[in-house]
Amino acid sequence: MASPIVWTALCRLAIVVFMQILSGKDAADQIAGIIHPKYQVHGFSVHLTVRKICAIDPAGKLDFGGGEYVPAGRVEIAPRQLRPEDNYLWWELDRDTYFVECNETISLASDQIALIEPEDRLLRAGAWHAPLFVRGHVDPVELLLTVGVLQLRVKENARIARVRLFRIDEKLKSRRTPRKRSTSKPSRTKRK
Repeated sequence: MASPIVWTALCRLAIVVFMQILSGKDAADQIAGIIHPKYQVHGFSVHLTVRKICAIDPAGKLDFGGGEYVPAGRVEIAPRQLRPEDNYLWWELDRDTYFVECNETISLASDQIALIEPEDRLLRAGAWHAPLFVRGHVDPVELLLTVGVLQLRVKENARIARVRLFRIDEKLKSRRTPRKRSTSKPSRTKRK
């Protein structure tokens, strides 16, 4: 099965970068910690699942140079059993923002980039995380989850995000188009 091809253009620089999306099976080779490949690996994506959820300690600092940078703290939330027959535990999250650590880790080659996007069911349940591009080795995969509904229940190992892997062709597929330089000064017209 041939992979779809994606072209991205950086118009200002007149550069076109060639990106090829990898199949889910090929992407899964770059992702460790997959719990159940039958349900996580798809045509052109792989699901990421929830390992742990932390509340955000309310203080973080960000400055220009990084000398005063302090990441926000994390307070791990313990999942609990909702029903006696449950084999897995649940987190009950109120409307707020949380750090989510995934079971999976990502190791990409130098010519690969991954897009992590929210799972559709997460969006329909009233929560989201920002889509992000990652490169290199990502361990652990962490997402900043925002719950917009009054309460969201998340089961252990719930599928929360999708990863799509792309191979980047470093060779430019189109040549840079030279700009025309005007040597003459603009002429002024006299008003009547």
